Amino acid sequence: MPIRQAEAIWEGNLREGRGRMKLSSVAFEGAYSYPSRFEDGGGTNPEELLGAAHAGCFSMAFSAALTRAGYTPEKIHTTASVHLEKLEEGFTIVRINLKTKVKIPGIQEDAFLELAEGAKKNCPISRALSVPEITLEAQLVDEP
Repeated sequence: MPIRQAEAIWEGNLREGRGRMKLSSVAFEGAYSYPSRFEDGGGTNPEELLGAAHAGCFSMAFSAALTRAGYTPEKIHTTASVHLEKLEEGFTIVRINLKTKVKIPGIQEDAFLELAEGAKKNCPISRALSVPEITLEAQLVDEP
């Protein structure tokens, strides 16, 4: 299996400094800063990138689980809300809320929800992040 890499450069102190994050695939490169991470400043932040990775990983794992169960999903649209809080021991990701809307013909809701929970538990990013609580809200829709 290939080894995936990303890099980050930070220049300056925490509050006034600035940085750039880049994926080795060059699919993304963006600025980040104290305001983009802990306030509402422009740019990205590690939590946002983690959320994108988790949403993408879950969607692929869910597609695989649905396919193995004999279903063909037309569209899986997943968002991940990453909750960063300042705790006594420091900033901590305390929860990730996954929300997915799936268009898929011919599946019963109980089977759908069981497969969704399995994908949440078993996607590689979920397994890597087993410390924070990871929640899931799955919804069958006609148009995600």
